Amino acid sequence: MKEMPDFESERLQFYALKASDLHSIHELYSILEVAQYNTIGIPKNLAATRRVLSARLDSSDRTELGWVLRDKDNQFVGEMGLKEAAPRFQKAEISYSIHPDFWNQGFASEALKRLLQQAFDVLHLHRIEAGVAVANAASIRVLEKAGMQREGRHRDILPLAWGWSDNFSYALLASDFQNKKG
Repeated sequence: MKEMPDFESERLQFYALKASDLHSIHELYSILEVAQYNTIGIPKNLAATRRVLSARLDSSDRTELGWVLRDKDNQFVGEMGLKEAAPRFQKAEISYSIHPDFWNQGFASEALKRLLQQAFDVLHLHRIEAGVAVANAASIRVLEKAGMQREGRHRDILPLAWGWSDNFSYALLASDFQNKKG
């Protein structure tokens, strides 16, 4: 996957993930409400967070890209990632975590829509996928607001802190995105 320069949306700045961002992301991942539907759980320390994000930080391995989200006042809002499948599939899986201080204000939807635009227009991907725990109603709303379509359900696939969870699979094709824009 090629590099993508920093970019912005109406209220957000997207900065390529750097090692100096790990502390903010570790704090985000350590919030119980954020970790509730996250399969990595709460990282034990900063080194564990670094291991989780290592593929996004390693410039020699560009199968994953990561961004820190900041508002126009430079406040940390959250993070997003894009993990590429084998190049012949021209697809990637998207992930995101937003700080609870910014929940229910449209930041996640705005960020996802903008990252989808970048993924299709700059990276020229064919398909973007996302998975979400079936009980994660807020994230389901975010995916659907961005135009992603539910394609299926996987039973007991997510090992969450409270037990196994089903997962909904969502996707958006480049052609769907272009038709929605036009």
